[in-house]
Amino acid sequence: MIDRSHPLSVKRQAELLNISRGAVYYLPKPTSQRDLVLMNAMDRLHLDFPFMGSRQLRSALRRQGHDAGRLRIRTLMRKMGISALAPQPGTSQRNAQHKVFPYLLRKLAIKRSNQVWALDTTYIRMARGFVYLTAVVDVNSRQILAHRVAITLEAVHAVEALQEAYARFGRPDIVNTDQGSQFTAQEFVDAVIGHGVQLSMDGRGAWRDNVFVERVWRSIKYERVYLRAYDSVSDARTDIAQYISWYNSERGHSSLGDKTPEQVWLSNLQPLREAA
Repeated sequence: MIDRSHPLSVKRQAELLNISRGAVYYLPKPTSQRDLVLMNAMDRLHLDFPFMGSRQLRSALRRQGHDAGRLRIRTLMRKMGISALAPQPGTSQRNAQHKVFPYLLRKLAIKRSNQVWALDTTYIRMARGFVYLTAVVDVNSRQILAHRVAITLEAVHAVEALQEAYARFGRPDIVNTDQGSQFTAQEFVDAVIGHGVQLSMDGRGAWRDNVFVERVWRSIKYERVYLRAYDSVSDARTDIAQYISWYNSERGHSSLGDKTPEQVWLSNLQPLREAA
């Protein structure tokens, strides 16, 4: 976007593009091919064994022939936005300055659509590099209400997905997330609380409530992502969007009585009250 040969100064170009002048000089360091191979192997292991922390991942990776130390694996786990799904301290990579909200789903019977939505972000491999997929999922029906594919882990992508879900499907009673920094950011908190929706965050001992989202990720990755080698971010966006459309409207789920998420969402939607 910035053209250093243009008559306009770099400062003025940054102002017109509404970006920080300091960011103009930032040149992101590409992820090495060695790390990409390691991250792809970690992604598969995390999907199959989400309880594995850095120690267990190190051992499993070494058995597969990958030589990496625990500190390197921890660094890549943070980069990928993954953590062990187990009741232990420090499992979410959150910003310590951000407020954490209480967990509201314990002992809550979720029996209807739009009662609880969940947001989560996962790592998506490409032929050369990776992206992040953030999705809004209706907990009762498993329908993916909105999603975003992006190259960064930022709150803006979660906010955009949530706002799209609001526009298309209304408002839930509760939005549940983990304690990732993109979900504890004030921008995301305002997008939830500001619309009269309660915000719930997974905490210690609440790891099981994220399992159904992990199953959604498993379906997307094993049924589509791992069968592809996306050459670009736009290819990934297009193909994942096509899969999600099929997943919602045509893929039956055994846990839903072989119905599709879309069918269950519609059948379990609470009817609007008639005007008096």
